[in-house]
Amino acid sequence: MTPHTFGTDLLRRSLAGTGTDSGPITHLSVIPTRTARFAEWPEWVDDAVREAFIDSGIDRPWIHQAQAAQHAAAGRHVAISTGTASGKSLAYQLPILDAMVRDQRSTALYLAPTKALGADQIRAVTSLIAGRPAFSHLAPCAYDGDTDPEIRHWARMHSRWIFTNPDMLHIGILTGVFAGGGAAGPTRGQWRGFLRNLRYIVVDECHHYRGVFGAHTALVLRRLLRLARACGSDPTVIAASATVADPAAALTRLIGEPAVGVTDDGSPRGERTIALWEPDFVPGVTGENDAPVRRSAGAESARLLADFVIEGARTLCFGRSRRGVEITALGAREALSHSAPDLVDKVAAYRAGYLADDRRRLEQQISEGELVGVATTNALELGVDISGLDAVIIAGYPGTVASFWQQAGRAGRQRTSGDALVVLVARDDPLDTYLVHHPSALLDTPVEAPVFDPRNPYILGPHLLCAATEFPLQDTEIDAWGARDTVDELTAQGLLRRRKAGWYPAAGVDPHGDIDIRGGIGGQILIIDQTTSELLGTVDSGRAPSSVHPGAVHIHQGRSYVVDELDLDDGLALAHPEEPDWTTSARETTEVVITEIIDQATHGPLTVALADVDVTHQVVGYLRTLLSGEVLDAVALDMPRHTLHTRAVLYTLPDDELAALGIDATRLPGALHAAEHAAIGLLPLIATCDRWDIGGLSTSSHPDTGLPTVFVYDGHLGGAGFAERGYTEFATWIAATRDAVRACGCDNGCPSCVQSPKCGNGNDPLDKAGAVQTLSAITGWLSGT
Repeated sequence: MTPHTFGTDLLRRSLAGTGTDSGPITHLSVIPTRTARFAEWPEWVDDAVREAFIDSGIDRPWIHQAQAAQHAAAGRHVAISTGTASGKSLAYQLPILDAMVRDQRSTALYLAPTKALGADQIRAVTSLIAGRPAFSHLAPCAYDGDTDPEIRHWARMHSRWIFTNPDMLHIGILTGVFAGGGAAGPTRGQWRGFLRNLRYIVVDECHHYRGVFGAHTALVLRRLLRLARACGSDPTVIAASATVADPAAALTRLIGEPAVGVTDDGSPRGERTIALWEPDFVPGVTGENDAPVRRSAGAESARLLADFVIEGARTLCFGRSRRGVEITALGAREALSHSAPDLVDKVAAYRAGYLADDRRRLEQQISEGELVGVATTNALELGVDISGLDAVIIAGYPGTVASFWQQAGRAGRQRTSGDALVVLVARDDPLDTYLVHHPSALLDTPVEAPVFDPRNPYILGPHLLCAATEFPLQDTEIDAWGARDTVDELTAQGLLRRRKAGWYPAAGVDPHGDIDIRGGIGGQILIIDQTTSELLGTVDSGRAPSSVHPGAVHIHQGRSYVVDELDLDDGLALAHPEEPDWTTSARETTEVVITEIIDQATHGPLTVALADVDVTHQVVGYLRTLLSGEVLDAVALDMPRHTLHTRAVLYTLPDDELAALGIDATRLPGALHAAEHAAIGLLPLIATCDRWDIGGLSTSSHPDTGLPTVFVYDGHLGGAGFAERGYTEFATWIAATRDAVRACGCDNGCPSCVQSPKCGNGNDPLDKAGAVQTLSAITGWLSGT
């Protein structure tokens, strides 16, 4: 190991007893400290505003804070991208508070992707202005799904600074600007005054807006800007993120208007130790097709979490799924019950899907230090100010470099020294395996630009209807949004009508409730404990057959349930409490039909294409797997078929060329299947997605191509931009896929290279050696060799 640091000392104590100094650590690096660089307060800042910050302990702003505030005060849309805990909040608080002191009618709107972040920012602003007469009129207030109706009404009437999220902005604010807009209800027209005086719009953690969620949010923001201008204001947008590539371009794409960026970080930073950790194989345990099984990232992270809690290190452990987070918290508590039972109650899980009261209670316990170890989804990834954290454990690569650094940045906030430890524990997954053995691909790679497609007609069309419902659409707006074809289609369907003043919705059209901003498929399924009638959570109906099918294990706040019945018509999944010693994973069949080739390129015998496709799924059963990773049995199901129109990147291969490599007709299905799995696992290396956002299919002879074909498609209606990114970066993607499979130490394929946790065919057949040969041939054809 490197010389002693806070992080390496904590790791040494955790590794004690493993018989080695490094154990499963594949890479260790230390990011050194950084000193602060300050600027003077801008001359335009009102004395009352400056004094509020000085009294809160901020004598001078850091250089990036002053620069971003200057851009905003000058009316330029600005995106600030500096490290976590670098005080980005001051960059927008400064111009907003100054404007509100100078003009008491001025208003501001703050948007966050999570309610927890919005609540945290309200607390910060309230603390800053408390007891100061100059700010008595601000009345900052939350306006989201957790806000009581009485408080919402009060906020509409009195608050000058509203804190909300894209969901509520879409359904609860934009519908109530003009009397004729949106759904009928008591808020019609009540937001016009707020928008008439709107000076600033804050888009916090803007890197989070990617994929379908990013496309929806982009269109909601454009609708907000057009309505504000229709009311007589011209607001400035201030975006913030610790991790976004080219922030000016990112904000420009999000709002459709020019923006400037600020990236020169003047904040100090403590020393940060980064460890990459690959769990060992479990002796004597095999999974599907007798493949070796590594100790799970969740189990390994649970052990680390318990160790760090015993050492007194305040720790967040990020997991990839709600279920994984619950299992990790349970594992850590179980370990502590044997070694330090007095610390068991110092560990808990936190994730989306909890009821509002549960979330607020946990947030308070985390903030006040009552909890020492918390297993969480990315619900705590964003800028919630959790002071005094010593360590972060990331149980599985979170899907993007941006999210990795966002999660890593939660540690070291407001420690005396600022020193911190970050441990990435690899899952049994091709991408995780690749990254822990190629650390530069993670630690030395710039963060990705958010990938989203606001011109997806399945997303754009409903938003155009909403926009027309809120205020007549103009031709200039339609052209600026690139929406001419979509408007023509909506007009042909009788949903839009052209009049002298612009485009209006047809009578009876009320589209707002049909849009799920988060990109869910279909409506919501309620998960109910039928023994008590307790609501356990929700899942969108498109994913319900694979996640809450009969027999599925569902975990809620540390308690396990088994689903008894799924009723898609009534929107209910009924479950009962049970503590099985196994987990479940759905198995499904998939068919792909090409509907249109968007673009294609030929490289010798290889053809690569971007296409619109129809993907039909049917869940046909599930596997029950012991917690050790060993498969217990397979259970058959008969679920309804579901067809998704989306976008795919595909490639076709020549039979004769593959046969010349030794991949004959008997080996071809396994080679293509393994190559497909590995490619799905590695696509997040070049696109801001994870493998659950995408799917794939391989076949020795596809009906539409007549050739061996591999598809990788977006798992969202109309596409989310991921397949298009795979098409444009195909050579880089496939080369990394080949390297990952070739470097894996297993003999015949395992979850670290070619097995997939979501394979509808039970990971059979798979030919690892054939996949390496196929992928190597593809890279050769791409390079012309």
